[in-house]
Amino acid sequence: MALVVALTGGSGFIGGQIARMLVAQGVSVRALSRTQSGLHGGVLWVRGSLEDARSLAELMIGAQAVIHCAGAVRGRSAESFHAVNVDGSRRVMEAARQSGTCGRFLHISSLAARHPELSWYSRSKFDAEQQVMAAAGTVSVGIFRPTAVYGPGDHELQPLFAWLLRGLLFRLGVGEAHLSFVHVFDLVAAVTQWICAPVAKPATYEISDGTLGGYSWEGLASIGAGIRQARVQQIRVSVRLLKAIAKANLAVSYLLPRAPMLTTSKINELIHPDWACSNTAITAAIGWVPQIKLRRALQNGLF
Repeated sequence: MALVVALTGGSGFIGGQIARMLVAQGVSVRALSRTQSGLHGGVLWVRGSLEDARSLAELMIGAQAVIHCAGAVRGRSAESFHAVNVDGSRRVMEAARQSGTCGRFLHISSLAARHPELSWYSRSKFDAEQQVMAAAGTVSVGIFRPTAVYGPGDHELQPLFAWLLRGLLFRLGVGEAHLSFVHVFDLVAAVTQWICAPVAKPATYEISDGTLGGYSWEGLASIGAGIRQARVQQIRVSVRLLKAIAKANLAVSYLLPRAPMLTTSKINELIHPDWACSNTAITAAIGWVPQIKLRRALQNGLF
């Protein structure tokens, strides 16, 4: 009998890749969607939202595992992030527990949760983890904290890498930093390995491409220069300028239908000096090892 997995965020950048990978491996996928229903692309779409208890209950029918990937990465206030990331995550876990069939639950969080004091977003991701654990009951919970995820379909990091390969690197803040990244294909491989593993140890796992110590700004410039065989000019963007842009961005966002990404709250995340992390725990647990380093991805256009 095929494994049945319930998925939230299946129409998003990461969730869409997860859905495709699971279907390719013969997994039966039920995914939540605000706009579509029925069987499409091998996925059974359940129309609903994180606020709708009835659709969440329908999503969980027959599911032995849940991957909660939905969440807000944009927002105008702490309350807007809390409503989606914290309250939404709790509802998904409650529905999974009440289904009576779910044995394991994988919560896709963020490395930002390591520092909940930095931003509205990081606080919401940390609090969501706590809510999921508190509501789990006997369900086995895994928490993934990926660092910055990039790859085909990403719209956030793609401009940074595109400009890098044109010869410009925009450095945020002052001083040096330890940045880290993970390709979406690698993250999806880790997700499917955890879900399909005979034993999935409940734990919190940080996930990156495995580059020891992460990437410095100089390291990124060096990668770009090596690929394009020409110099990369580094342009420092000061914190003062970032704050001015963020304030303007937030003000303009009220005239637009889409919430802003860059806010004064987000700046603390962007200029934090250490986002390096280790894959030691997840490699030991399920044997997952990332395959795509940043240099290879940029060289081969995998972004």
